[in-house]
This record gives sequence, C-alpha cells and structure tokens, in this order.
Amino acid sequence: MGLEISKGELRRLTGFDADDVFRPSIFKDKQKIVGFLLNEMLVALALTPIIVGFVYAFIIMPTIGSSILWGILLLLAVPLLVLVARWLWRRFTCPQSLTILLDEVDKYHQVVQAIDINDQLALSGNSDSNIDDREKIIAALQLIREDLVRALKTERILRDNKKLLANSQELFINNLANLQALHLSEQAGEYGRLLNQSLQIALDVQEQVRKLKSPR
Repeated sequence: MGLEISKGELRRLTGFDADDVFRPSIFKDKQKIVGFLLNEMLVALALTPIIVGFVYAFIIMPTIGSSILWGILLLLAVPLLVLVARWLWRRFTCPQSLTILLDEVDKYHQVVQAIDINDQLALSGNSDSNIDDREKIIAALQLIREDLVRALKTERILRDNKKLLANSQELFINNLANLQALHLSEQAGEYGRLLNQSLQIALDVQEQVRKLKSPR
C-alpha cells in the first residue's frame, strides 16, 4: 500500500535509528524487549574486549603490573558499565517527545498491518468487507502519515534549534478535520474499528504537536 514509514525515512526525519531509541513501551511487547535486550548484550560483548584491553594495557599494567584478578574483574564489570552507559546516553539524548511520536508511528503501523491482513482475508473470501469503506480508511491513513511526518519534522527542528520560535505555522497544520469528515457506514465492521484507532492516533499526534508548540 505504500503507507509504511520505513526505518530509513524515520532515520532521515529524526536523526536517530529508531531501533536505538529506548522506549518504555517496548516492555509491553515481549518480542521487542527480547530483541532490544539481545542487541544491547551483543553490543556490550563486542565493546568489552576493546575497553578491557585499553584499560588493562594503559592503566592496570603501568600502575600495578600484570594481574589476572584485575583482568577477570574488568571482564565482569565492563559489560555492565557499557549497558548502563548506553541506557543513560539514550535517556539524556533522546527527548521524551520523540519517544512518544515513535510510539504513535508503531500504532500507525499496527493499523496498516491490520488493513493488510483484512485485505488478505477478503481475497480468500473470509471477510465481508466494503470497498468504499476500505478506500476511506486508506485515505485516513494517508492523512495520518502526513501528520506523523510533519510532527517528526517539527520535533527535530525544535530539538536542533532550541531557541527557535516556530513561526512556520504550516508545520503545525494537522489533518484531523479531514479525518473526521471520513465517515464510514454504520456497519463498517473491521474498517470502522480501524478508523477509530486511526482517529485516536491523529488526536495523540495533534496533542504532542501542541506540546511542542508551547513555550519551553
């Protein structure tokens, strides 16, 4: 459908790799938290030999000489220190507004995936869907995508220019009115439920942009 916001586009819009942004919401998804923790452990293990080698060669050896005990202690302590350091770095470099918007992107993608699944069910004859309703929910998602992209751009502009007063009002125009005008039939079923989810995402994005506009 071409509605997804790819990882490459997110990186270009935010300046961050979305996978490197720690978000408390990932604890609600077992698959995401396992993947996140596994990635963090792999990074810590990869950095450990480099850090241990440097500390041992340039600090331990010149001061107290060769020491197996210190080598073992470093091998145990360094991975934990790397994990803590990366967590602190994320906490202080990734603003809360960005993590909230990325959570909204995740919710948006869940709706897109639900549409795709419903389309597949319709093709197999297992879903009683209305073509007109489908076109309306697709139109709604396109509007939400525009709002998400605009919000991510706004967040980065204000983050990169902390003293900037946002005078470009077009950055803050949202498509909520257009979304609310997309009425589905009373018996819209799954598409109606997905439209309601889409409207909630739009409201959440609008609220976050309002917070970005307010004086800091």
